[in-house]
Amino acid sequence: MSLTELGWNEHFEQHRPEGELVLGRVAVEHRGAYAVYTDGSEAWAELAGKLRYEAAGRGELPAVGDWVAMQPRPEGRATIRAVLPRRTKISRKVNLGETEEQVLAANIDTIFLVSSLNRDLNVRRIERYLATAWESGAEPAIILNKADLCPVEERGELIAQVETIAFGVPVHTVSAVTGEGVDELAPYFGPGQTVVLLGSSGVGKSTLINSVLGVEQLETQEIRGGDDRGRHTTTHRELIVVPGGGLVIDTPGLRELQLWGEANGGIGEAFHDVTELAATCRFHDCAHETEPGCEVRAAITSGALPAERLESYRKLQRELSRLERRRDGRLQSLERQKWRKFSKQQRRNPKTRRR
Repeated sequence: MSLTELGWNEHFEQHRPEGELVLGRVAVEHRGAYAVYTDGSEAWAELAGKLRYEAAGRGELPAVGDWVAMQPRPEGRATIRAVLPRRTKISRKVNLGETEEQVLAANIDTIFLVSSLNRDLNVRRIERYLATAWESGAEPAIILNKADLCPVEERGELIAQVETIAFGVPVHTVSAVTGEGVDELAPYFGPGQTVVLLGSSGVGKSTLINSVLGVEQLETQEIRGGDDRGRHTTTHRELIVVPGGGLVIDTPGLRELQLWGEANGGIGEAFHDVTELAATCRFHDCAHETEPGCEVRAAITSGALPAERLESYRKLQRELSRLERRRDGRLQSLERQKWRKFSKQQRRNPKTRRR
């Protein structure tokens, strides 16, 4: 494939590095090594020591979808010298209490937020995914998969629940197994356009990608008996070329999606109804509790705004506030480590000292 077919555009052309470096797009990351699509070829690449050393965190290292500049090596191998500035990125906080960014995918155009149209449908989970999607800079679309498992008489109510929180976001009802509604997704896969699928384990992401590709390229497993859930099969993120144009990134199922970003970014977009009401409250710092002239509480009382919606908004706001406090502390710690490292180097190399 050509670079243009892989998604190269004017944004990346403005940041084309100088020198005899080969450009490529990361397709797979595996234990610190990367499979990279180049212009008409592929390469297996490793990070240059300097790039790894200078990275402030794992969020600055290559992720699937990134454009990189590489130094060719023998036998189809290469060394990654630089990561080009990202146009969009999907990030989450690393689990296990760490305060560090993990980039799930980079330079995507559309994010398919995939959920099962069955008893596993969780509107609160979709709100969290929407906040992350809007923060990324890409355009979200909600995909309600496994429509074949949902009785027709139950679909309307479930779809309505999702549409009440999907302000300006298209909602597609599909079945990757029967093919119902899959044709509606074709416009997202234009030449050079990249789509990523996000969702919990078992919602049918790999089956959906196979349906879009028209071939059984990704391994899938049958629905487990008794709970309408598929078994999780995808173990890594992968950039896949779609026949006829476009690219798609498959991702492992997410057990949890901890937010990473700014409180007024993705959350503000995902909860447009709450923020719009809040802007009309009598007091600009209204906490939406007992203050007079609170339009948010008035909407809840009238039934125009579900109380669960405000509760979810507050929960995500608190989560980001805690993250911001921890990030500030971590940045200060990293700065101290940087200066300690610099001082140690100065002591080891007297020639660099001032005379």
